[in-house]
Amino acid sequence: MANRNKSEASGPLAGKRIVVTRAPEQAGELIDVLESLGAQVLVMPTVSFAPPENPAELDAALEHLADFDWVLFTSQNAVRFFCRRSTETGREAAVLGAVRGRVAAVGSATARAITAEGVPVDYVAQTQTGESLAAELRDSMAGKEVLLPRSDRVDDRLPAALREAGARVTEVVAYRTLRPETLDSEILQRVRRAEIDAIVFASPSAFHNLAAFLPSTELAVLSNRVQFATIGSTTTRALREAGARVAIESNDSSSAGLADAIGKYYQRQTSTVRHA
Repeated sequence: MANRNKSEASGPLAGKRIVVTRAPEQAGELIDVLESLGAQVLVMPTVSFAPPENPAELDAALEHLADFDWVLFTSQNAVRFFCRRSTETGREAAVLGAVRGRVAAVGSATARAITAEGVPVDYVAQTQTGESLAAELRDSMAGKEVLLPRSDRVDDRLPAALREAGARVTEVVAYRTLRPETLDSEILQRVRRAEIDAIVFASPSAFHNLAAFLPSTELAVLSNRVQFATIGSTTTRALREAGARVAIESNDSSSAGLADAIGKYYQRQTSTVRHA
């Protein structure tokens, strides 16, 4: 069973059992921060990631990168797979330096992923959604060539907003978001019995993939007994559209920001009980 509990029973999350649904390669930092706050972490990935089945469009974008005025990254995965493919095709990750214009990111975590590749970030969205990025850059988009490397499972809100602002948008699949064939059965049963305190969703896919194992109606009922925690308004909206209650939303996509939001939620709950 994927159960990690290294922390002492102290801190704002002492004794809290929190399920993390992130992919293993992305979950480590969040697990460490939650445990440092006293949580018992149960790891049950509901998403995994893979390169596109056919990278031809991505390769073409890399080949003609200098033709774009902007490259917009909406996730760390987009950065990771974009730069990985550039290296696989004989280009350095710093190929982004060939962009004649600018590089923009949604959220500080995505921006850090870009700078870690040795590429400067020209703009970071103040509110961490793709639509906000489009709105904030609206006055800079008219007539611009924009490259948008993304997952194969995304909605069209961002490209639609960019095109409405006058941009010519090229969307390419940089990576695929996959659903696991199975989940940890013991943790899944503990979730179903509400024997946990909170469950973390970092993306709409993380929730929708769990809904393939637990019906959405069951998840909606469960959200009244277990605290659902999300990163960003896009994920929150997806859960609420499915009828689930979101108790905790972090507008900071970093692990520290998410853990802090969860910790503050339980601190408020404790304070309310004390003063009741």
